[in-house]
Amino acid sequence: MDTAATPKKKKFKLKMPGAFTILFFLTVISVMLTWCVPAGSYSKLQYTGGHLQETTSLGQKKTLPATQKTLDRLNVKIDIKQFTSGAISKPVSIPNTYRRLKQHPAKLYTIFTSMVEGTMQATDIMIFIFVLGGLIGVVKESGAFESGLMSLTKKTKGHEFILVFLVAILLVLGGTLCGIEEEAVAFYPILVPIFIAMGYDSIVCVGAIFLASSVGTTFSTINPFSVVIASNAAGTTFTQGLLGRVIGLIVAAVCLVGYLYWYSSKVKANPEFSYSYEDKQKFDKMWSVVSDEEKDLTFTFKKKITLTMFACAFPIMIWGVMAKGWGFPQMASSFLAIAITLMFINCFGKDGLGETGIVDAFVKGSSGLVGVSLIIGLARGINMVLNNGYISDTILYVSSELVSHMNGVFFILMMMMIFFVLGFIVPSSSGLAVLAMPIMAPLADTVHIPRYIVVTAYQFGQYAMLFLAPTGLVMATLQMLDMKYSHWLRFVWPVVVFVLVFGGALLVTEVLIAG
Repeated sequence: MDTAATPKKKKFKLKMPGAFTILFFLTVISVMLTWCVPAGSYSKLQYTGGHLQETTSLGQKKTLPATQKTLDRLNVKIDIKQFTSGAISKPVSIPNTYRRLKQHPAKLYTIFTSMVEGTMQATDIMIFIFVLGGLIGVVKESGAFESGLMSLTKKTKGHEFILVFLVAILLVLGGTLCGIEEEAVAFYPILVPIFIAMGYDSIVCVGAIFLASSVGTTFSTINPFSVVIASNAAGTTFTQGLLGRVIGLIVAAVCLVGYLYWYSSKVKANPEFSYSYEDKQKFDKMWSVVSDEEKDLTFTFKKKITLTMFACAFPIMIWGVMAKGWGFPQMASSFLAIAITLMFINCFGKDGLGETGIVDAFVKGSSGLVGVSLIIGLARGINMVLNNGYISDTILYVSSELVSHMNGVFFILMMMMIFFVLGFIVPSSSGLAVLAMPIMAPLADTVHIPRYIVVTAYQFGQYAMLFLAPTGLVMATLQMLDMKYSHWLRFVWPVVVFVLVFGGALLVTEVLIAG
């Protein structure tokens, strides 16, 4: 029997849709949920204009004196100084004020209006990304990347993982100290071409940057946008439980570096091991700065100045965020100032690009990140649908009823899983903190455990979800590197399991010690 002509059966392979498609379907699902999940809301409290303003679940506003007595009367166990100093600026949920509301089902056209409005809300980070793209375009067109890469790869040959290690540790520290995550987007353009030249793949790039910063934020020690604001909203201080979080951070950082080393070594030894190997050629073509064209790769003084100024943009950004409280407008301004300076440097001279060439390079670089910017806006649109449908507070209320008066160990484990779910609905760490902590933290009193343990449960639960949630930063990151969501899931699921299992063990240990 001739078997040579027998066709081989093709294995069925599930193909995950792209980032835009996933977010579109999530928007549709969110609109549907506003029809079936009961609407409800807590009253909210916010400090504004020298006084406290209470907004009831029916939308009525009351002006209240900004005193500790007012907070005590409302059963909001937070020091009034946290409001008056600006430490808590977002509306805080008032305990025991949940009220069912008339259903607020979203209209069909909300699917499209939410996309537009979400994008409008994300203009600050979008402008930052456009300016970053323009700066990258100028540096790439100058030829400084190619020359610098050639010099760097020669010096690091045989010790490539050292750079991955240093980047991961830097971003773990950035995450735990000041919550650098969205800002980490700025590191891809300078590091991805280097990782490619060293023989690594897109997974290593995202692992060393996004995953490392997120692990740091998961085990936040003094991060003002996570543990500090959550502790304030819970009526405790961030120094409580600090030792446990530091121990957790050290263990998590060691495990992360070990995981990156294992994966990097496998890819280095056999490129086909890469989880994203099927997209390797496309990825390398997109990000590799070394082309087949004949170029002058001499590392000239002008190129050294260009690359040095480009590299300096990032420590300046970190300093601004940590020391000066910069937001995206300030970061975009600093990047724009450096971009314009480099445009002047590379515009003139015999090897200059000229006015038209340098401007075109900036525009081309910006246009390359349009997709990333739109992804961020679409993700915010989903959160708007849920909030405008008044179902976020309903989920919070049901969750609080579920864990009330449980045994301490079961209570804290269930609390972590509740925050895991809430992390999908409210992907903002500070946003979830002020919404959930005034409701959830007092429940710790009913099971006789310290409130700071609830804060730790919030960190572990929410960030375990944010490694996965399309409503967070994941989709923007994957879109930037044109990586499939399925490839990312294959790499990151062990980290999610680690956070939930190891985090749960830490929480149980703290409950037993406190008891």
